[in-house]
This record gives sequence, C-alpha cells and structure tokens, in this order.
Amino acid sequence: MSDATPALEFKGVNTHYGPVHVLKDVDLVIYPGELVCLLGGNASGKTTTLKTILGMAMPSSGEVLLDGSVITGHSTTDIVSRGISMVPENRRLFTRMTVKENLEIGAYLRDPDDDLEPEYEHIFDMFPRIKERLGQKAGTLSGGEQQMVAVGRALMAKPKVLLMDEPSMGLAPLLVQQNFDIIKQINEEGVTVFVVEQNANMALSIADRGYVLQTGQIVLSGTADSLLANEDLRRAYLGEVE
Repeated sequence: MSDATPALEFKGVNTHYGPVHVLKDVDLVIYPGELVCLLGGNASGKTTTLKTILGMAMPSSGEVLLDGSVITGHSTTDIVSRGISMVPENRRLFTRMTVKENLEIGAYLRDPDDDLEPEYEHIFDMFPRIKERLGQKAGTLSGGEQQMVAVGRALMAKPKVLLMDEPSMGLAPLLVQQNFDIIKQINEEGVTVFVVEQNANMALSIADRGYVLQTGQIVLSGTADSLLANEDLRRAYLGEVE
C-alpha cells in the first residue's frame, strides 16, 4: 500500500481562522480503495479538515494533495471536478426542490453529454425508497430518507474520493447502522472513503485505518483494530475504562 500514490494526503497542514490556530501540523494519508476515519470530539478540527480539503479553508502552511498533485489554493469547483464529493453534516439538501432535482445537482460538473442512467440505477438499487419519492420535495422526507438522498447526490458525481461529515448525526441507532453498512458497500465498490465522525465505535467497525484529532493535532493513528484496542481512545471516545 505504501508504494501506491495516495488518493489524498496532508503534509504538515496548518489552518487558521484569523488568529485562531485550528489545524496544527496535520499529516495524514489515505490510499486508493481505503476507508479511513477521522475521529475527534467537538471543536477538535474535524470539519476544518474537510473544509481544507475542499478549498473552503486555506492552509496557512503545508500542502493538500489529491492523486499526488497539490490542490492547495485551488477553487472548490476545481477540486470537486477532480473527483472529490462530500456528504455534508446534517445532509443540507435543497429542501424546496424535488428529490430528483437534488440528485441532478450532484452531477452538475459532469459532461452535459454524460449518460446519468447508470448512476441513477445504482442509487435506486441501493435506496429503493428514493425512486418512490423522486417527485417529492426533499424537505418533506424523514431524516433517514434525506440521508439517502444526500449520499445519492454525492454519488452522482462519480467520485474517486467520498468525504462523509458526521454521517451518524441526527439518525436513530438502527438508521446509523444501515448508513454505515451503505458506506462500507460504497467503499467495497471501489470508492475511497474518508469518514469524519464522533461515533468512534461505529466508524472503526467499518474502517481500515483511523486518525484521532484533538485540539487540531493528530494524537493517535493506526489500523482500526489497533485503535479499538487502545486504552486511551477507549477512555476518551468509547466511554470505557479497562
């Protein structure tokens, strides 16, 4: 794996919001085909990590690379066009638009002549309920259904790297399990996945590897199994004391 060009990489990334130093010398690497999670509590810098990848927050130093090419300083549109797609926290659908219109937005950077039917069929196979609600306003859907549409919208872009921001947030426990099963399925179909999540146990149950972010610094990293067995992580994020 280490001989492969990383799908996504941070090299010594520092990100500030004005005088506030949010990300501090962050190094992380995700290889093609991996499912990697970034764990941390509130205000640890997880969402800023995603914003830095997408060009929505500019590093004050360091580099972000996609497929070995530096994307630091590129526009969000350019970065997305290179093969990154995101399922944002709390879904963030266009609530007054239909489910179909929300899905179409996911493909807005693709060639106008592209045949979108394979993506539609794939999404309908994964989420049959979406097909039943194509003409329905997205804002009238349940939280679980909205999450399905948000994932479907991201997949319409045919991403090489899929970013997931707190996919368990606001979902009932049963839906959380179903959602993570879907994330694992997407990864097994060849999409590299980077999950940012507070639910450490659930994220590590499907991940290959993980990083733990605390006040903007990577404090732990390793395979999912090694992190699940780490006593410091169990105390801090799983509420367990050995």
